[in-house]
Parts: sequence; C-alpha cells; structure tokens
Amino acid sequence: MKNRNYLIHVTGPTCSGKTALGITLGKFFKSEIISYDSRQFYKNMSIGTSVPSEKELKKCKHHFIQHKKITDNYNIGEYRKDALKLLKILFKKNNFVILVGGSGLYADSLIYGLDQFPEVKKKTKEEVKEIYINEGILKIKEILKNKDPEYYKKVDLNNPQRVIRAVEICMSSNSNYSFFLGKRKSPDFFKTISINIAMERARLYEKINTRVDKMINEGLEGEVKSLFKYSKLNSLQTVGYKEWFGYWNKEYSYSKTIELIKRNTRRYAKRQITWNKKYDEALIYNDSIKKDQLISLILKKL
Repeated sequence: MKNRNYLIHVTGPTCSGKTALGITLGKFFKSEIISYDSRQFYKNMSIGTSVPSEKELKKCKHHFIQHKKITDNYNIGEYRKDALKLLKILFKKNNFVILVGGSGLYADSLIYGLDQFPEVKKKTKEEVKEIYINEGILKIKEILKNKDPEYYKKVDLNNPQRVIRAVEICMSSNSNYSFFLGKRKSPDFFKTISINIAMERARLYEKINTRVDKMINEGLEGEVKSLFKYSKLNSLQTVGYKEWFGYWNKEYSYSKTIELIKRNTRRYAKRQITWNKKYDEALIYNDSIKKDQLISLILKKL
C-alpha cells in the first residue's frame, strides 16, 4: 500500500448522498476531492446543480467546483487533461484521492481513458451547425441514423451535443463514429476502487421531489432568469434550467414547469442507475451498511 495510489470513485444517482459520503471518505483518508459533475463546473449555477455548501467545502478540499465561467467551452478532453495533471500532484502528498460526481463519461475518462477521435474540419462543423439551425435536431438524428445505425441505437438522443458531435465525426472522417470507439488506454499511475450508492427507487424519487421543492424555495427561478441571455449555451441545456426557458416561452404553466423538473430529474437518475451497473466490481453502499463498515470494506480491497 505504501507505494500504491488509489482513486476512490464514488458514484450513484442524483440525490443519493454522494457529496456526504465523499466528504466522509475524504476526512478518513485525509485526502482531497475531485468532482466529476459537469453541471457543477460553472459559476452562477449553484441552486439548480446542488453544489456543495460552503460548510461542506470547508470540511474537505474540493476541485472542479464552479471553476469555469458559464461562457467557457469546457469539454471532457480538457477536463481529463486537467484532472490527470492534478491527480499526479495530489498523489505526491497522499496515496488516496476521492472522485465524486454524477457525470459518468467524465469519471470514465479518468478511470478508463478516452477514445481517440480525428480532428473535425472547420468546414464540417459549419455545415452541421447550418443543418441544425435550419432543419433542427431531428434532421441531425436522421443523418446519424443513416451514417452510423449502431451508434444511433446507443447514444442518448436527448443529448443534442452528443448527437451533433457524432455527426461531425461521421461527416469529417467519411467513417462511422463507432469505428473510433474502444481504443482507449487507462492511466497507469493509480488503481480505482468504485463505490456505487444504491437506494430503493421509491425513496430516491421522493428525495428528488423534495429536493426540487427546496430548490424552488431557495430561488431557482431567479437563478435561471439571471442566466436567460445564455439560454442557448450547452451548459444550460440541463435539467432544472431548460424547463424554465419553455415556461417563459409560454409552452407550459408554472406548475407544469415544476412537474417537468421533477420528472426529468427522476429520468436522469434512472439513466445514472443504468450507467452505474457496468461497475460490476464496485462496492455497493446502501442503508444496511454503516459508513465505518464501508471503510473496512475499502481497506480490505487495498
């Protein structure tokens, strides 16, 4: 254990208690926390993304929390580069670093590496952008379905940025997006121990609904309204923000807006649960396990 570095990866659906568990582990291992929640990277998005409170941040040092302006174009490749650089620094001080968040692709970029894609030509980006502006996301989806039916079946079609990116790769490389998948390389200077927080579905959904009500009471509508001029940015195409834009465009009522935020958050949690099933060697943490028991299980894995 003396010369071995461990990344303790905490995952689970939104509202399952990842922040609290991460802090508990950080204090026990006297380590710092790296966030992989892409919704929490941006300043001015506090209420809707449930960033750790000032009290929580004081308990354990966090990184990648509101470190970017909302107008910054910060992608997964840049995050991976920055996070790996930081990990090398942190491991010089401690053999343990805690990784906490809810954006699975960002965690995987550190644990497993990133697939290598060719650079997209500027002309292609402009062409795809023009199609998107003139014909909408449905046309982009249609192009992807024709060019790469295999990836079309797997991609989250509700994520426009991901669909557009795949079409850009297809058009720029004259190949399908799937061809470039599965060629990643894991970092070799640490080992990963994953912890998957499990919670009974009905209880999780109840907690989500309660949290959304709390966000409304804390001023979520005002927070989103202050960002309205940035509504087209990718950083704001997320649950808890995009629903308000529909409300102000008279697409649905105030009560319907709240209902949609709750529903979309529950759906987001369901996708996270499905995603986390692939961590088949993860320690499962639930109500039947106390935190000191979990720590004992982690120590046995070292």
